[in-house]
Amino acid sequence: MKHIILVFYILNSLYMCVLSQQNYSGISGQSCMEKDQTGQSPTNLYTCNGQYRICQNLLILTSRPQHNSVLTISNLANSDPEELARINNVTILTEFPTDKEVIVPVTCQCTGHEYYQANTTYNLRRHDTYLSVANDVYQGLTPCSSLMRANPHDEFNLHPNMELQVPLRCACPTSNQTADGIKHLVTYSLGQDDNIHDVANRFNVSSTSILDANGFSEENPNLYPSTAILIPLPAEPSNSQTIVRKSNKYENPIVSSPTPFASFPRKSKSIRKFYVVFAIEAGCVFLVLIVILSAGFLFYKRRSHRFPQRGNKESPKWVSREDLRVEIASFEKVLHVFGFEEITSSTENFSSNNRIKGSVYYGAFGREILVVKKMSRDASKEVNFLKKINHFNLIKREGVCTYQDRFYLVFEYMEKGSLKEWLSGNNSEEKLSWGRRIQIALDVAQGLDYLHSFTEPAYVHKNIKTSNILLNRNMRAKIANFSFAGAATKEATTSSSLSTHMVGTRGYLAPEYLETGLAAPKMDVYAFGVVILELITRKDASIKHHGRKVLLSAAVVSVMEGDNAEAELGLLMDPCLKGEKGTELALRIAKLSVACLMRQPERRPSMGDVVSTLLKIQADLLKTELTDVSSIRGYK
Repeated sequence: MKHIILVFYILNSLYMCVLSQQNYSGISGQSCMEKDQTGQSPTNLYTCNGQYRICQNLLILTSRPQHNSVLTISNLANSDPEELARINNVTILTEFPTDKEVIVPVTCQCTGHEYYQANTTYNLRRHDTYLSVANDVYQGLTPCSSLMRANPHDEFNLHPNMELQVPLRCACPTSNQTADGIKHLVTYSLGQDDNIHDVANRFNVSSTSILDANGFSEENPNLYPSTAILIPLPAEPSNSQTIVRKSNKYENPIVSSPTPFASFPRKSKSIRKFYVVFAIEAGCVFLVLIVILSAGFLFYKRRSHRFPQRGNKESPKWVSREDLRVEIASFEKVLHVFGFEEITSSTENFSSNNRIKGSVYYGAFGREILVVKKMSRDASKEVNFLKKINHFNLIKREGVCTYQDRFYLVFEYMEKGSLKEWLSGNNSEEKLSWGRRIQIALDVAQGLDYLHSFTEPAYVHKNIKTSNILLNRNMRAKIANFSFAGAATKEATTSSSLSTHMVGTRGYLAPEYLETGLAAPKMDVYAFGVVILELITRKDASIKHHGRKVLLSAAVVSVMEGDNAEAELGLLMDPCLKGEKGTELALRIAKLSVACLMRQPERRPSMGDVVSTLLKIQADLLKTELTDVSSIRGYK
C-alpha cells in the first residue's frame, strides 16, 4: 500500500508537467530544420488532446500590406469572409490598417489521430521561401517544419504561383477546459511587445489560464515575436479587444537573430534560460516515464500475487489510438432539464402566435429565444443521440423537458428558417449569391462529415433535405431533425421488414436504401447530391422536365451525360446565378452532385472528399471576387 501512496505522491508533484493543453514552441517553432521529425512535439502542430476532434476555432494575426482586407485575409486562411467581417464588426469590403490585429474564424480538425490543423492554401510569390511563408506571411501560425512536411516540393525548387498546402495551428478545448466554461482556444500570433500579463488583461482572462494552456512553468515566460500561443476564452473575442501594433514589426524575426521579449535583455542569458527550461521539461518527461513504469510494475506484481496464472500468460492490454478515439467520440454532454411550467410560460402556453411550423414553437427563455419541439412519441432515443453530438453545423440542443410521458426538445433558434423556405421565398439577389450558396453547401457537408467520421459508431442522418437544413442570422447552415438518425448499418434489411422500417423522403433516398434498407453514410452522400442541385437550380427535388414530372437528380444526371451539358444546365439554373462565371461554377457543382448520385455507393465520394472539393471551389471563388474588387478600384 505504501508503494501505491508513493506513486500517487510523485504523480501529484508532476501534475503541472503533464496537465497543460499544449506546449509553447518558442523559437524552435520557427525553424525549418525539423522536416523529418515525427511524433508529438511543440515544434509541430498542436496535438489532438481536446474534447472534440473538430471545432470552430479562431486565429488572431496582424494585417500586412499584401493581406490587409477582409477578402485577402479570409482567402489567406480559408475563412468565411462574412463571418470574418461579422466578428471584427466591419463590412466585407473593409481594408484594415497595417499591423491591425484581425480575428479569423476557421474550422479546426484532427488529422491522422495526431495533430489539430486548419487547412488552407497559399500561392507563392516571387522570392517566397518556406521560412518566409511560415514566419512572415502566416506570422508563426504555421510551423515551418510542418509546412515543409505538408508539401512535396524541395525548398530549393519553389517558384512563383506554385500552390502550397498550409496547415495552421489550432486546437479544441480539453474536457477540463470545457468544464471550466472555455469555449474557444484562440491561436494568437505574438507581437514584439506582447507579454502574458498584458494579453490576459486585454482579453479579460487570467494569466494562469494562458500559462496552463501553453505549458509554461513560470509566471513571466520567455516569448518570441511571430510565434503562437493559445488564449482560452469563454466567449468570442470582440473587435474592441484587438489593437493596432507598433509599425515596422512584420519583418521575418528569425532572419535577424531573434531576441526574446523584455524578460532577458542579454542573449547569453536567454540561451541559458532556454537550456534550463529544456532540462526541466526533459526531467519531467523522464520522471513521468519512471512513475508509469513503476506503477505498472507494482500493479502487475500485486495482480500476479492475487490472481496466480497457470499455463499461458496474458500480455498487458494497452490503450490504442483507436480506443482513445472511441472514448472521445462517445463523450456525452449533459442536457439541461427544463421544467414544464418554464416551457409553457416561454411559449405562451404553445400559442399559435408562437408556432413556427407544425409542433415547433419559439419562446423567450430569459433574454434568449429558443425553439421547443413537441414530440408525439417517445423521444428517448433521439435525446440520447443528441447528448453524443456536438458540432457547429448541427443544430445546437439546449435541453429537454418530460411531462406526462411526453417529450419537449429545446433547440437554438435559427432566425432565417429552413433552406427550403429560403430557396422558395422572395429573397434579394444579394442573399442568393454564389458565395452564400457554396458556404451553405460546405456547412452541410462538414456537419455530415462529423457524423460519418468523428462519432463512434458512425451515424447516418437518413433524412437530409432542404427543409431539415436551417439557417441562422448570418446565413450559416445547420442540420436539424434527427428523428430518424441512427448508427450506420453494415447489412441489408430483410425484404419483409422494408415496408415498416423505411424512413426518409422520396427524391432524396439512395437506391440501395430503397432496395435493401441499407443505411450507411453513403446514403447521406446521395441526399446531399440532391440538396446541392436544389441550391444551384432553386427547384424542388421533383420537377417538370420536358413536359413530364421527374426527379431533379435524374434530370441533371441526364443533362450532364448529354453532349450539350453546359447549355442544358443553363436552362435549369437559377437565373440569379447565370453568367460566364456562374455557368462554370454550376458545372463544377453539378459534377460534384453527379458523383454523389452514383448508383453504386462505393463509387460515391466520402463527405470528407466532398468537403475538400467544396473548399477548393470556395477558394477559387474568393480569388475571383478579389480580382473583381481590385479591378473596380483600379488595382493591377
